[in-house]
Amino acid sequence: MENIEQKLNCILLIDDDLATNFINKRILQKANLTDYIHVALNGKEALEYLSKKGNFESIVDYPQPQLILLDINMPVMDGWEFIETYRNLDIENKEDITIVMLSSSCNPADKAKAESIDVVAEFRQKPMNKVALLDILSTNFPELLEKELL
Repeated sequence: MENIEQKLNCILLIDDDLATNFINKRILQKANLTDYIHVALNGKEALEYLSKKGNFESIVDYPQPQLILLDINMPVMDGWEFIETYRNLDIENKEDITIVMLSSSCNPADKAKAESIDVVAEFRQKPMNKVALLDILSTNFPELLEKELL
């Protein structure tokens, strides 16, 4: 995927599964989409990152994600709880953040629920691969791809 013209500020992976995070991070690194990938192991940690609280209070400068890949089933705070709190989160440039639910759930109700939530751009099945990433980019970030790919 050397056809990326520009990069995203940051990609935030929210998933408690270390193997999934490793795979997704490798795919994203190979795609050279961003210089900064942050991993949160649950929704609470991700909200602290986004709102610069908790462990992130003392960090002066770190990039706001433009893409969030969000799992549903996690301890502490799951994807649905994250979305509910995220909706009311007051952060700068929130409209520039794209959330893609990336779940192992095969439940059609989960997909329908995700598609009914305004802040969720799309629902996708795990595992992510290069083809799925290209599809996410062409749908949500077409400006990142060279025109001949579209």
